[in-house]
Amino acid sequence: MYGWRGTILRVDLSNEEIIKQPLNESVARDFIGGRGFNSKTLFEEVKPGIDPLSLDNVLCLAPGPLSGTTLGMTSRLEVSTLSPYTGILGDGNVGSSFAAFLKRAGYDQIIITGKANSPKYLWIEDENVELLDASNLWGKTTWETTDILKKRYGEDISVACIGQAGENLVRFASTIVDEHSSAARGSGAVWGSKNIKAIAVRGTGNVELADPKEFKKLAKEDWEFFLKDHLQHKVIAKYGTHIGMMSWWPGYKYFEKYLAADEIPEDLTPEAWKKYEIGRSGCHNCPVKCKNVFKIPKGKYAGEVGGALEYECIACMGVNCGIEDPITIMEMENLSDKYGMCVIPLGNAIAFAKELYNQGIITKEDTGGLSLDWEDIDSQIELIHQTALREGFGNLIAEGMYSLAKIIGKNAMDYCYHVKGFSRGPHPPGLFALSHAVSTRGADHLRGRSWAYGENDPEVFPILIKTGVLPAQISTDPVEGITISERATTLTDSIGRCKGAVNSWVCAVPLVWKYPLFDGLARILNAATGYEFDEAMLEKVADRIYAIERALNIRQGMSRKDDRFPQKPELKVTPNGEKELKEHEKMLTEYYKVHGYDLETGIPTRERLEQLDLKYIADELETNGPYPDWDGPPLWSLDKYPHGGKRA
Repeated sequence: MYGWRGTILRVDLSNEEIIKQPLNESVARDFIGGRGFNSKTLFEEVKPGIDPLSLDNVLCLAPGPLSGTTLGMTSRLEVSTLSPYTGILGDGNVGSSFAAFLKRAGYDQIIITGKANSPKYLWIEDENVELLDASNLWGKTTWETTDILKKRYGEDISVACIGQAGENLVRFASTIVDEHSSAARGSGAVWGSKNIKAIAVRGTGNVELADPKEFKKLAKEDWEFFLKDHLQHKVIAKYGTHIGMMSWWPGYKYFEKYLAADEIPEDLTPEAWKKYEIGRSGCHNCPVKCKNVFKIPKGKYAGEVGGALEYECIACMGVNCGIEDPITIMEMENLSDKYGMCVIPLGNAIAFAKELYNQGIITKEDTGGLSLDWEDIDSQIELIHQTALREGFGNLIAEGMYSLAKIIGKNAMDYCYHVKGFSRGPHPPGLFALSHAVSTRGADHLRGRSWAYGENDPEVFPILIKTGVLPAQISTDPVEGITISERATTLTDSIGRCKGAVNSWVCAVPLVWKYPLFDGLARILNAATGYEFDEAMLEKVADRIYAIERALNIRQGMSRKDDRFPQKPELKVTPNGEKELKEHEKMLTEYYKVHGYDLETGIPTRERLEQLDLKYIADELETNGPYPDWDGPPLWSLDKYPHGGKRA
C-alpha cells in the first residue's frame, strides 16, 4: 500500500499475544486513518454499557496516512477509547514524534485489548514488537518513565506513557507523549486499568508514496506558505497559544465572568511570559514551532524546565481558579505533565470545587481541612498532588466535574457547567453553544466552533471566502458553517494533520489557501496513496466518521436531551432562560435536518446511514435500541481505586 503501511498491530494483554493484521484497503479508503480508524474500531469492538475501566474497553492509537511523510504538521496521533471521564467517545489528539515514528515502523494503528496480569510496556522497533515487564516503571512519573526508556533504547525513540494519575485511575488522566504532549479525555486511566505503562517506538522505514514527485511538490508549497504567512510565522511561532489570553476571553473564578483583553493580569499577557522562556519547540516536521520551553526562576521547583505551557493551562488552572501568579502556573503545568493529567478538566474541576466551597455547598469538613479560597496557591498545589495520588479530597476531584457533582449532591449539579459530562463554561445560544452541544466527545473547541467563522484566521479567512476557496455559507449560515467545519476537523484528525496552535484553516486543511475546500487535500492524498479522492468523496468520509461517532454515543445513552448547552442556575427559571433554550432547540432542529438525524431523538436515520454505507450500524441501533439514558460513567466506591505513590 502507498501512504498507509498496511498493518494493524493488535495487542491482547490478557493473553500476552501480539498479532499483525493486514489493513483492509476498503477500510483505509472509507475511513482514511487516525480518528476514522479508531472510531470505527470502538463502535465495532466496544459493547454498549460497559464500564470504561473494565478489561472490556479497547484502547486505540493511530497516525494518519500523511504521518511520517515530508508534509509538515502531520505528526498527530489519535488516542481513542470509551472515556472513563464522560462514559462516551473519548479521543485525544496529540503531537510530538510518536505518530511519525509509528508509521515509519510500519503500523497504521495499534489496538490494545484485555488486561495484563502485571505492569507491562510495549517496545516497537520496526518489525520487532515485544511486550515487556514494566514493574520498575510503575509508580514513576511520565518524565522519569520517558528518561528511563530513552536511556535504555536511545534518544531516537518516541514514548507514550502514563504517570501516577493513570495508574490510580484518575478519570481525566492523559496519555503523555515525550513528556509534554497530552492526549485528553481520560485515556490515561484506561492504560492504568489495563496495566500498561508505556509504548516506546523507533521507526527506521519509509512511507512509500504513489507519486513521490507530485507529493514532494505539493508538500513544498504547503511548507513554504507557513514561512510567509504573517499569523503563523510572525505571531504563532513567537507566542503560540498565549495570544489567546488577549482574544479568547478566559473564564474568571469559575466563570463568574469572562475576561476581556484589558482585564488580563499584566503578568499573564503573551509578552510577559517571554521572561521565563528559554527556547521554542514544535512537533516532528513542523514549520511553525508553536510551543514554548520555559524555566522556573524561583520557589520549590527553581531551575526546573518545562514545555508546551498552553493557553488552556493559564485559563483553566490559572485565572478560572483565581490564580494569577505565573510561577505557580508553570509549576502546575509541570506537575500535570509529570503525573499525566489534562489541565482542562483538572483546572475546571478545581474551579468547580472552589465555587461550591465559596457558595457554602461544601466546607472544610468535606475537603479534609483543605482551604479552597480562590487565591490560596498552596492549597491548590496540594490538591493537584492529592488528585493524582487519589488522596484526601483529591480522590473526589479525580472523578471529574460531573461525577463530583453527583457524589456531593445537594444542588451541586446546578453549578456543573458541562456538555456530555465534559467541562465548559456557560454561554448564550448561538454558533458557539451549538457546536459544543453537538460535539461527539463533549464540549469541544476543536470539533467546529472557531472554524465556522474564521475566528483565528482574521487575515486569511475573508480572502478564502472572497476567492471561493471556502463556501460563502460557512459564515452566513450557522448550521452549514458548523457542518463544513466538522468535516474539516474530522478529516484533519484522520490524516494525521495538526489544526495549528490557534485552530487555523490553513493549518488544518493542506493547501486550502490555494485550492477549493478539500481539493488540495484530495490532491495530496492521491499523490500519497494512489487513490482518486475528490472533494465529494472526502466530505462523505468525514460524514461517515461523524455518524459512526454519533452512533457510538447513542449506544451509550445519548439523545437529543444531551445536545445541551450550559446555563447558569439563575437563568434556568427565568423567561430569558426559557427564551435561550427555545433558540437553542430551534438551531438544534435545523442541525438535525442537515445531518439526517431523527428530529425527536437525535439518532441518525436509516436513510442517512445507508447513504454513508453504514447499513450495519442502522441495523444494530434498530435491533438493540433504545438504550438506557446516559448519566455519566459508572461510579465506583471511592475506596476501590488504587491510590498513593511518590509525589512529583
